[in-house]
Amino acid sequence: MFSEKQLISELNYKAIRSSGAGGQHVNKVSSKIELTFNLENSQVFNEEQKERLKSKLNTRLTKENVLIIQCGESRSQHKNKKLAIQRFLQIIREGLVVPKKRKPTRIPRAVKIRRLKSKRSNSEKKTNRKKPSID
Repeated sequence: MFSEKQLISELNYKAIRSSGAGGQHVNKVSSKIELTFNLENSQVFNEEQKERLKSKLNTRLTKENVLIIQCGESRSQHKNKKLAIQRFLQIIREGLVVPKKRKPTRIPRAVKIRRLKSKRSNSEKKTNRKKPSID
């Protein structure tokens, strides 16, 4: 499918200060990771795969076809980097999945007969609820 090691080597990382609570320490440590991947310049994917990824990830890509993933869940920069890489690989795997073609199938004759039978029995049930006519 694709080489994960080569793909990871094409990633760019940037450490940013995390937002949120954390006391005095949060102001001097950059533990949040921003991972960027330029889809256009990638050597791992062929043109067909790039087009599939562009169409599937069009909401996540920038105008320059750059995928940006941020991870600041952990207080450790290394853990955040690992998590960001895992997320990235999962997104790419899901983006490359080729959906199966749907094969149209016929409705079985027995199912049609069963449906008509139940309709008939419901109809009879409702007609029996009516008052009898005095004719």
